Amino acid sequence: MAGQKFQYDESGGTFYYFLLSFLALVLIPTTIYYWPRKKKEDPEKIKEECQCPDCMKKKAILATAEPYRALKNLAIRLSLVLGWALLIFLAYRVSQFDYEMASFDPFEILKVEPTASKAEIKKAYHKLSLVLHPDKETGDEKAFMMLSKAYQALTDEVAKVNYEKYGNPDGPGAMSFGIALPSWIVEKENSVWVLGLYGLIFMVALPSVVGMWWYRSIRYSGDKVLLDTTQMYFYFIHKTPHMLLKRALMVLAASLEFDKRHNSQVVERQSDNEEVPALIRQLPNLNEKCKEHPLCRMYSIKTRAILHAHLSRLPLNPETLEKDRQFIVKKCPYLVQEMVSCVHQLVMLAYARRVPRLPSIETIENCMKMSPMIIQALWEFKSPLLQLPHITDDHLYFMNKKKHIKNLQQFAQLAPEESRQLLKSLSDFEYENVMKVLGKMPLIDFSIRCEVIDDENTNVVTAGAIVTVTVTLVRKDMKTLFGDSKVPQKQGIKDDEQEQAAGGDEDGEAVNAAPVKKASAWAKPRKGKGGKGGKKSAANQKKKQPPPTKAAAAAAAETQQQNDSEADSDADASDVEEKESISDSEEENEKQTKNNSSLDDDDDEEWERLQAKLNKREKLEGKSRISHTVHCPYFPEEKQEYWWTYICDRKSRTLLTAPYHVTNLVEREEIQLKFTAPRWPGVYTFTVCLRSDSYLGMDQQQELKLDVKKAPAPPTDHPQWDLSESEHENNDQPENYDDYTTDTSDEEDSE
Repeated sequence: MAGQKFQYDESGGTFYYFLLSFLALVLIPTTIYYWPRKKKEDPEKIKEECQCPDCMKKKAILATAEPYRALKNLAIRLSLVLGWALLIFLAYRVSQFDYEMASFDPFEILKVEPTASKAEIKKAYHKLSLVLHPDKETGDEKAFMMLSKAYQALTDEVAKVNYEKYGNPDGPGAMSFGIALPSWIVEKENSVWVLGLYGLIFMVALPSVVGMWWYRSIRYSGDKVLLDTTQMYFYFIHKTPHMLLKRALMVLAASLEFDKRHNSQVVERQSDNEEVPALIRQLPNLNEKCKEHPLCRMYSIKTRAILHAHLSRLPLNPETLEKDRQFIVKKCPYLVQEMVSCVHQLVMLAYARRVPRLPSIETIENCMKMSPMIIQALWEFKSPLLQLPHITDDHLYFMNKKKHIKNLQQFAQLAPEESRQLLKSLSDFEYENVMKVLGKMPLIDFSIRCEVIDDENTNVVTAGAIVTVTVTLVRKDMKTLFGDSKVPQKQGIKDDEQEQAAGGDEDGEAVNAAPVKKASAWAKPRKGKGGKGGKKSAANQKKKQPPPTKAAAAAAAETQQQNDSEADSDADASDVEEKESISDSEEENEKQTKNNSSLDDDDDEEWERLQAKLNKREKLEGKSRISHTVHCPYFPEEKQEYWWTYICDRKSRTLLTAPYHVTNLVEREEIQLKFTAPRWPGVYTFTVCLRSDSYLGMDQQQELKLDVKKAPAPPTDHPQWDLSESEHENNDQPENYDDYTTDTSDEEDSE
């Protein structure tokens, strides 16, 4: 624009505005959220908590878990105070900027009325100039300059016009641009230092920080477990598909999170050379002479010994091994969850023929058992009643002798006077703690519903269909059972060892015999030798043991059906013809009535299914990890109740669905487990399991019986498939051509 001048704010005044705004935007929310506040403990909540010595010791451990908490709070407060002090200082500096010309009023400066004459203006100017002139003792150069401008704006015609038009007696001012940087940055003599600082920050410091962060992050999985540890889990699980509990505990102790070379938080002391061997001598069946790597390394043996001592509740040196125990036990729940995930992945790879060995269901269940064992510091064979405070083996002997109490539910269902009589050796305070903890323990109502969602008839399971099992979990407190002996006992999970022990006498086999590997329910049966129970008839062998190849099996099934149908038709030919004519008319009438009545219902059902899927998807996206706090005085952190639910086949000892980790069970939760139905018709019995990762004796199972029907034949004719004669003539493909081939045709073509 012609005649327009530009000036830059080289004094850096605009930088103060930027810094003031930035500090205000940061300090206000930071002060609200991060100002240290002392937590107010609810006295009612404190009364409901367990006051046993172990719980009080855990509270002390949690209080000292952050030794620098007081120093951290002091640093936060000091930083916030300094930030607000800087904000106030900047606000003061900004308020001192020159705003006189922005609000220039000559009448106010000369202290005259807007209706004053020139004589009055000159008189006021003369009077003030005697006071503000720089040569006087009371002079002020800046004020005298403003006085001269005011006098000029009211007496000079040109200046007066400029003031009335532009608000300034000097005329239009130049447009100024401010740079939001301090003035020393834009100075020429500091350009080298500014460039060096820029290169140091953006070319050295920033890439170094990003590189360090990336190098650390790529070493861990999504659950903050070392990738090398995950690889080790895969190796040992693949090496031993049927992993025992103590073997799984050995693999867990060999996790690289406990190795000083992979984790800098691990502390190695000189006293370990004396304390660890002494601890090993107190622990039987530690298997410290194992030669496998890394199970034989010193860090693994030390971790294994500490875990065994933790499960046996042995006291450790509070200055050395006790600190190591707290560090090891904290990391175990995440590592156990990673082991469960590794077993499931290997199962899926085995189904896909990617690995030769299929891990058994015992392997994944033994991995799951480790979690409640470590949380409660109890071996698997110990009584679940030992999870209650003040309960010892002497109390268990007395309770089992008098009332045959073996689990928590039986103890909760006793009348108050009976439970107090059984624990008469405890004081009233100790008995109150026992009932507090027992009343808060979970009582799960476990129900299942099976359906085939994608089929028209959801209640009929056909071969190869996708079966959806909806598991409904309703959590209640154990105190709802106090004194109620009518509630039936929950069915616990029966391990394969228990089932074999129960069925060993029936089969005429020894109880400790090696388990016999059975074919999975969805796998195709094969020919082989007869079972140990005796020879079977030829007809049963033909029905239950078809040939191994799929094409041969399909051909045999078709020939068997043809032979059966021909025999039936020869015997009752006349009856069949009469029944067919009657049944056809009845079927047509029934189909018409069903179609007319179900048109309106189908839309409603589909809409309800869609809404249910959307709601479940929203729940999964916002999945919480807070449920109920676990009573675990030997676990050095707060623990929430989590659960595993899955479907397995006990006969073939295989896993059907991925273990779903339920982390948000507060009152009620629904989980959908999906698997493929067996390919062969028949009645199958599967097991839906629920396992706790925090409590012993809370596991449940329910039998799921599937009556698998033969898959319906694909339709061969439809009104939409009718083609005109011209289309038939122009079509070069054969009449029997089908875009969708069956499994039998594919196998025949391949053969």
